[in-house]
Formats: sequence, C-alpha cells, structure tokens
Amino acid sequence: MALTNRYKTAPGAGTLAALILVLVFGSPWYADWAADNTNPGTAGGWWLRLLAWPHWRFDSDDTLRSIIIADLKAILVVVLTLLFLYLLPGSQLARARGTISQFFAGWSAYVFAGGFAALLTTLFLANPSLLGAFRAAGEGATYGLFVGWIIGLATLGGRRGTR
Repeated sequence: MALTNRYKTAPGAGTLAALILVLVFGSPWYADWAADNTNPGTAGGWWLRLLAWPHWRFDSDDTLRSIIIADLKAILVVVLTLLFLYLLPGSQLARARGTISQFFAGWSAYVFAGGFAALLTTLFLANPSLLGAFRAAGEGATYGLFVGWIIGLATLGGRRGTR
C-alpha cells in the first residue's frame, strides 16, 4: 500500500514511467530487434529506433568506457526526469489534478532530461567537442520530444507534492 501511494505523485509516476521506458526499450534485446526489423526511412521505423536511444548494455565487445557512457546516459535520463519533474512549476502550481499543465510539465521534463543526459555524457567521451556535445544534446532532446508525451500522460492526475 505504501508503495502505490508514493507513485501517486506526479513526479513519482513520471519517474516510474521513465524507468520502464528505459528498461524495456533501452534493453539490448529491443535495440537489436529495432535495428534488424525496422526501416529508418519510414516514420514508424524511425520512431521505434528512437525508443532505444537511451540504451544500456552489460555484454559487449566495446570498450568499458563506451559501455559505461551508454549506461550512464540511460541512468541520467531517469534521474534527471525526477529532478526536472520536481523543478518544473506546472505540476507544482496546478490547482486541480489532471490539468494540461501537468501533462506539459511531464513532457518537458523528459525533453530536458534527454538533452541534459546526452550533454553530460558527452563530457566523458575520449575526445569531447563542443559540436559533439551540441549534436548529442539535440539527439537527446529529440528523443524527449517524441517520447516525452508518455511521461506527460503518466503525470496526469498525480498529486503535486510528496505530502
């Protein structure tokens, strides 16, 4: 009972949705399936591949550094989603549950989380560049823009705080 009460808050529900998205669609199994079975030249194929953007992996031929960076990006997306859901005023100032401001606060939190997670993980690359950081942040924000509506829907109806 205490577990379900904690996720009735807008930040809790949005963070749980972000965690599920990253765990399921960021998994190596889904990422491999999307790469092998979708056409990036179609809108549906592009979107299915985009879902795997904050991927994580635990078994790869890549260097340990690149594995940690990929995992860090996935972790930061979830952590920064929680942070931005608490910081954005839409869900905090809404007087009624389920208002459109909660939806947009959740959506925008995921856009910011994706952009900042990509920007921060770029700092850990072997040769980080400003252009690389801008491109990565753009990819993260694109992910948040096209997937963040799910977080927005998850935050609808949640309480504003942890009271």
